[in-house]
Amino acid sequence: MNTWLISDTHFYHENILNFKRSDGTALRTFNDIHHMNEMMVLNWNAVVGYEDKVYHLGDVAMASFTRTKELIDRLNGKKILIKGNHDNLKLAQYQQMFSDVRAYHLLDGILLAHIPIHPESLSRWKGQVHGHLHAYNVGDPRYFNVSVEQINYTPINFNKVKKYFDNLDSKEGS
Repeated sequence: MNTWLISDTHFYHENILNFKRSDGTALRTFNDIHHMNEMMVLNWNAVVGYEDKVYHLGDVAMASFTRTKELIDRLNGKKILIKGNHDNLKLAQYQQMFSDVRAYHLLDGILLAHIPIHPESLSRWKGQVHGHLHAYNVGDPRYFNVSVEQINYTPINFNKVKKYFDNLDSKEGS
């Protein structure tokens, strides 16, 4: 069994196709919302197995419960939601799509949360995995952004992220 991380899929969010990066280029270069949704479903299912665990770090979809559930049910793995600022459905609705719903989670000493926490609060953990910032990075190596724009619209294996933080720890110890 593998563990995967992803954030900010924003399934069905049509306006996100109009968002721009700081250099003026498109944040997401999909033909339309259907193309975006289907590409992310294909990418997800290409790496995530049925028995794998996926932590979705928020901002799942901008759609009705019915449309969101139909899409989420197509995704492989046991899914755990770390709620984001756009996850506005009722808890009971999310519980029909995800095996657990949380505000944050600690995994091997690494904090998982949607929005980056203040740097002064980070010292008690190895680092933080977050989303929310899409194409932007905090600029501090203790943060790892798993917004889909940062990870090629494909869940990233937690072992890769853990290795990143382990290497960071070994550099600080040198």
